[in-house]
Amino acid sequence: MTRPSDVPQELRDELTATGLDLDHVWDVLRRALSEDLPDHRADDPTSSSTIPPDARGEAVFAAREPGVVAGLGVAAVAFVMVGADATISDRLPDGTRVERGDVVMRVAGLTQRLLVAERTALNLACHLSGIASATARWVEALDGSPTRVLDTRKTLPGLRALQKYAVRCGGGVNHRTSLQDMAMVKDNHVIAAGGALPALEAIRGRHPGLPVEVEVTTLDQLEELLALPGPPERILLDNMSDELMTEAVRRTAGRVPLEASGGITLERAGRIGATGVDFVSVGALTHSVVVFDIGMDLVDGPGTSA
Repeated sequence: MTRPSDVPQELRDELTATGLDLDHVWDVLRRALSEDLPDHRADDPTSSSTIPPDARGEAVFAAREPGVVAGLGVAAVAFVMVGADATISDRLPDGTRVERGDVVMRVAGLTQRLLVAERTALNLACHLSGIASATARWVEALDGSPTRVLDTRKTLPGLRALQKYAVRCGGGVNHRTSLQDMAMVKDNHVIAAGGALPALEAIRGRHPGLPVEVEVTTLDQLEELLALPGPPERILLDNMSDELMTEAVRRTAGRVPLEASGGITLERAGRIGATGVDFVSVGALTHSVVVFDIGMDLVDGPGTSA
């Protein structure tokens, strides 16, 4: 395998500009490829037996359904990693809306190595495009309202940075990436601390300046927080009806951003947006995503010898 320094500078700069860390992307790809080639001293027996090692070909990545693509830059790195001597062309920017049949990327290089990286590249591109497409559906459903769709920490272990990147590609907004980005007082913390207010006070005493979000389930709890000289930086309205959320927005009057969570479905998006809440958090964007269908097909067979 090659090294991160072998990734073309333009692609490295692009990943950095999108908030992705090349070393992290490299590690994800390395672990994924090791699942296909657990013995790093050996190669793919199918490709190595049927295709000359110096044969070159071109593969086309095409969308098989409408949606939003993401992770194509990550997929491109996979071909660098396996030493495909690849040239990437016609790659659409992540976040592009596509239709069925659209070409999203072309890869030319050593055919054997293209096929070694194929599944890893597709697994990540299809997964991340699925997240971006699902997020875009939420953005569209909330269009015309003040409500923005948020992701959560309900992500696949080890893939959080990539999944949250895909949410951004779909037009969504990232919630906290880690426990340390924002304190979030939920029901278990309330029970353990003896109440929401003691929990809020303890966090601010120990971590001054750290944003705090507090969960409420009733309007009385909301009023209690709003009455504080320094209310939390965000309030989570948990499992509230549309009517209760509308009243919560009226009572808050813009003093604190409000986030809706719990029992959230895409069919309900329009009604949630109509309540006027600032955010709606949707765990399903990342924990229950349906992959987006992208295919990779060789256009010239095994290719010609170099």
